[in-house]
Amino acid sequence: MHPVLFRIGPFTLHTYGVFVAAAFFLSIGLAMREARRRGLDPDRMLDLAFWVTLSAIVGARLLFIVVEYRYFLEHPLRVFKIWEGGLVFYGGFLLATAAALVFTRRYGLDPLEVGDVVAPALAAGQAVGRLGCLSAGCCYGKPTQVPWGITFTDPNSLVPLQRLGVPLHPTQLYSSLGNLVLFLVLWAVLRRRAFRGQVLCLYGILYPLFRSTVEFFRGDPRGSILGGTVSTSQAVSAAVLVVSAVAYLRLRRRRG
Repeated sequence: MHPVLFRIGPFTLHTYGVFVAAAFFLSIGLAMREARRRGLDPDRMLDLAFWVTLSAIVGARLLFIVVEYRYFLEHPLRVFKIWEGGLVFYGGFLLATAAALVFTRRYGLDPLEVGDVVAPALAAGQAVGRLGCLSAGCCYGKPTQVPWGITFTDPNSLVPLQRLGVPLHPTQLYSSLGNLVLFLVLWAVLRRRAFRGQVLCLYGILYPLFRSTVEFFRGDPRGSILGGTVSTSQAVSAAVLVVSAVAYLRLRRRRG
């Protein structure tokens, strides 16, 4: 779409970077607002936000590099150009989760309470961040004839040259809309939750379900297993869903 917002001399402002930054600020803002409402220490939550954000960026970039390692062996300096696109959500999610668990344990925070506060904010941030993917042309879809297909024409986008001018599934918009719906569902559940950890577990159940569905329409290389029939993200989604479903049942049973 529009990978570059503007250029002034040597300075280039990439649309992807703007949307990703906006996504992080939105997530942090929503989480901080809910944390204050629930009596959580805002200073500790802000510290947590910093480490989680840093871990998410590093993890998301590392997984992208692993998936696209052949490209980065040929262009090693592009490893650091994250503002041009190239973050894999699950890489960031897994490393950020590990960082959050370490942080909450160190400072005596309840990880389930923190998780319930953060989960809706994370979904909202993803809804915005995926618009950055649309602008950069990453996470593009397969060729399609559906009337809502989108066509990339900018050679600076991450869509391969052979796909420019070809209608593609707007998988970035599928993901953005899906995350928006997920945010609304989780936000509503948070107001009426039956037990601590319910919202976090629901995120871990619902997000993998729609993410795995969107994967069927993706056309970009994402790594695969089982002879190419299952993408890396679908495999991770299955694991996250199972763990979250088991945790949900155990927490609900403990409450009873």
